[in-house]
Amino acid sequence: MDYTTLLQELNKASLFDLHRLQSAIYQELQNPARIDQIKAQLKIGQSISYFDPESNKLIDAVILKIKRTRCLVKHVHDQKNWNLPFYYLNLDNSDTDIQPPKNAVGIPKSSLKVGAKVGYKSKYNEDVFGEVLRLNQKTATVKVSERTTWRVPYTLLFQIIDGELGDLSEPTYLSHEPSVED
Repeated sequence: MDYTTLLQELNKASLFDLHRLQSAIYQELQNPARIDQIKAQLKIGQSISYFDPESNKLIDAVILKIKRTRCLVKHVHDQKNWNLPFYYLNLDNSDTDIQPPKNAVGIPKSSLKVGAKVGYKSKYNEDVFGEVLRLNQKTATVKVSERTTWRVPYTLLFQIIDGELGDLSEPTYLSHEPSVED
């Protein structure tokens, strides 16, 4: 499924239309036949990925236990256990990335992931670079040094391109917008 195109279409819908659609989607998420289809594909010890809405990215995990409507998984990175609904699981290896519109100012929240390298202009018109720690309602929390974080509006962020080879003293960036008040 092309989430970018779907999101573009949803942006045309009214809040009521979105609410009605949310209700229909919730009913499908709870559909016992769909849950049984997922459960039939799962095995204890199976490596899977799941979509984490908080970090807006896929997380690698291993299935520990299969329950009636959820499964217990162990996060590969931090070894923590999570009890997830089956609809979080990405068994089809779907591409979950949402590309920002070509005319977007900044980086839309739906396109940004926790851990992404970003930059913005400071109030002194200097480029500031960091890593996204959290996605808030109107801002991203960006860690710019060991002890410094800033909440930066999504409209002021620009993506950083990591170099593949060599030691880059300054990261390169795609584009940037007006300054943020630090």
